[in-house]
Amino acid sequence: MSSGVIPQISAIMGPCAGGACYSPALTDFIIMVDQESQMFITGPNVVKQVTEEECDKESLGGARVHSSKSGVCSLVCADDEECIMTIRELVGFLPSNNMEDAPVRPASDDVNRLCHELDNVVPSNPNLPYDIKDIIEPICDQQYFFEIQPDFAPNIVVGFGRMAGRTVGFVANQPKYLAGSIDIDASDKAARFIQFCDAFNIPLLAIEDVPGFLPGIKQEHAGIIRHGAKIVYAFAEATVPKVTLITRKAYGGAYIVMNSKQIGADINLAYPTAEIAVMGAKGAVSILYRKEDPANIPRRIKEYEDKFANPYVAAELGYIDDIIQPADTRVAIIKALECCRNKSVSNPPKKHGNMPM
Repeated sequence: MSSGVIPQISAIMGPCAGGACYSPALTDFIIMVDQESQMFITGPNVVKQVTEEECDKESLGGARVHSSKSGVCSLVCADDEECIMTIRELVGFLPSNNMEDAPVRPASDDVNRLCHELDNVVPSNPNLPYDIKDIIEPICDQQYFFEIQPDFAPNIVVGFGRMAGRTVGFVANQPKYLAGSIDIDASDKAARFIQFCDAFNIPLLAIEDVPGFLPGIKQEHAGIIRHGAKIVYAFAEATVPKVTLITRKAYGGAYIVMNSKQIGADINLAYPTAEIAVMGAKGAVSILYRKEDPANIPRRIKEYEDKFANPYVAAELGYIDDIIQPADTRVAIIKALECCRNKSVSNPPKKHGNMPM
């Protein structure tokens, strides 16, 4: 009954087994102590008896397992003291309940600060990776970003930062991993974080560089359609201010789910390097002109790039509100969030929706 009413945090500082695991699993954040805490429904002895698999407590349900493989754990700490201090830091970003806004800190970092270091973050070669946190951290107050689940589904980054003293929830594709594509785990990670921020009146900022959903038989058979729909549902249902920044690739269905205008984003910004299209030029041309003389393909690719490898067509259609220079990112996003601060939207009356699970 407290879910979505008050933030709920669990600290696992020792063994937690059997049905007791479900109490922390219901909470918003789980913080575990490395080498000291474990979570599992059935212990190593039962596992060996039933499945003949050999394991110990740590390899079965240790902090590192749950932070990187299962996604059960939000953060891992070295000891009990760090665990408590981490909880204190996390609570500082959050409101006491769903009727309040998150606490506002005095904006000691200049809201008009330009971030010239961002001018060289996005490579000119669209096939080269970069670290999306090199964009997130400079635009936050004091350049401090509190990441959640850093080891699970690293192809998407979620966490809290402050801008002009106010808490903001960040959801960002990470080009360093899987080229920033969205897979099943990334979908689950992002959707849950988006829902948390919406429940507790925390504005959302999506930073987008996504070539698409991760292709493959394994992903399709495991339900990427069902899992990917969770992000659409979470963003579309959210009534908090929603701002999007497109840094480079924004292709196809992945563009739509990452807080596009089509699913209710309030303000959408883009760098001049943004590419908003159904797919990349090479893939599109191979479909559109598959019967054409192969000698003409390079020219067709160049034509497609000239037309769509920029944000201007999307801006003409109203899907992008402004095209900004990277150095202006912090200033532009703070202004966008300020424009939306008094946003008032309510969803249709209902008992609850039915998110795809």
